[in-house]
This record gives sequence, structure tokens and C-alpha cells, in this order.
Amino acid sequence: MNLLQAILLGLIQGATEFLPISSSGHLALAHYFFGITEAGLAFDVGLHLGTLVAIVIYFRDDLLTMAAALLQPGRQDGERRQRRQLFWFLVAATIPGVIAGLLLEKAAETSLRHPAMVAITLSVAGLLLLIADRNGVRSRPFDTITLKDALIIGCAQAMAIIPGVSRSGATITAALFRHLDRQAAVRFSFLLSAPIIFGAGVYKIPEIVANGLLTDHFSAYVAGFIAAALSGYLFIAFLVRFIKTRSFAIFAYYRFALSAVVLLALLLNA
Repeated sequence: MNLLQAILLGLIQGATEFLPISSSGHLALAHYFFGITEAGLAFDVGLHLGTLVAIVIYFRDDLLTMAAALLQPGRQDGERRQRRQLFWFLVAATIPGVIAGLLLEKAAETSLRHPAMVAITLSVAGLLLLIADRNGVRSRPFDTITLKDALIIGCAQAMAIIPGVSRSGATITAALFRHLDRQAAVRFSFLLSAPIIFGAGVYKIPEIVANGLLTDHFSAYVAGFIAAALSGYLFIAFLVRFIKTRSFAIFAYYRFALSAVVLLALLLNA
């Protein structure tokens, strides 16, 4: 893997982590069709850590107010109580993803990354997103999120261990089915990504160090990380603005088109 390939993968990761089109699916397809064999799941996790930087910077106000509320447990005014509640909702919603990651890690690195599987999951998850976006009531703002909502969205996030499902796509879809409005769905989805990405990064640190920091791939890891962080921040800002006036339909149609292209490419190369 050369520097240009690492930057390309970083840019892809930053864009597709937050758009509901599957970052893991796009990375798996890029590895397969571009012949990038040196980049494994550890490198992908390194790119995810780049997007974590983007989340922390963009949502710094939310994260700082949650931290302040946790550090002042005696303060019981409405805003601090709501911020503490949000923190524990995020913790609860993260647990299903952690369990899925531990149980399905090997499959996610091997059989589930095949392009045919990615094409299928892209289409199925895209259809669910389209149905949720078109038929959902979308009447509930962010401050109406309950523990039940958080757990359901967290279970949806657990499905994103399968490349092509999309972590943001699954959580946004579940939030829309729970009748949250688009802004609330996106905000909770993005905040929920922080602990799962951080946890995966910490879990994979030994492998990242062994495969990147202690080898000739060090510069590639750094370049991919920076590219993912910059791209991620730009696409967070883009989607937050986009959904104020537009629906998620275009992303579902993109998933259908990409699935068709992948399957056609596989058939032609068979």
C-alpha cells in the first residue's frame, strides 16, 4: 500500500462513515477492486480513528456539556440532568455493537467482506433506509429520545459489523422508524459513533502498532488518518446542512446503483 492509496482510502472513509452508504463496504470494495492487499481491518480501524477526531471537533459542544454534567452530579437543573441522561443512553446503545464486534470480528475480516455480500447488504439496507425515510412520522425532536430508542438504535448499530450495512445508515434508519426527525436521527447517530469507534481503536491498538507504526507502513497510516479526519469533518457538516431541506432518498438510490455496478463487475470478471 503506497501513500496515495492510503490517502484515497482515508478520503473514502471520511465521506462514507457519515453518509449512510457504508464506509466498511466501500473500503472492502476498494481493497478488492484496487488490489490493495496490505490494508486489513487494523488499517480500517486506524481510518475510523481519524473520523473520531472529526466527530470530537464538530460535536465538541455536546461532548463538553455532557462531561461538565457528569463532573457535577449534584447539579440537578434540567439541562444538566438531560445531558447526563444522554450520556448513559449513548453508553447503553453502544453495548450491542461491542458484543457484535467481539462475536463477529473474524467473519467481518473475511467472508463478510466479499464484494457479492457487500452488494447485497448495500441494497437491503438501502431499501430499509428508503422505507423509513418515506413512511416515518419524523415528529420527535432530539430531546424526546428515550432509553428504549437508544437500545433499539444501538441494536441497529450492531448490524453495521457487516460491511455494506453502514453504521450511520443503520442507526439513522432505526431512529426514523422510531419517529425521530431527520436532524435528531443524524445527531444521535453521529454522537453514538464516538464510543464505538474509540473502543474499536483501543482494542486494535496492538495490531495497529504492529502493522503500521513499527513497519514501513507508518507514513501510510498517518496519511490515511489525516485524510479521514479532514474528509469526515467536511461530510459531517455537509450532511447536517443537507437533511434540513432534503431526504435520505438519494443515498438509498446510490446504494442500489453501486450494488448493481459491483454485481455486474463480478459477473464480467467471472
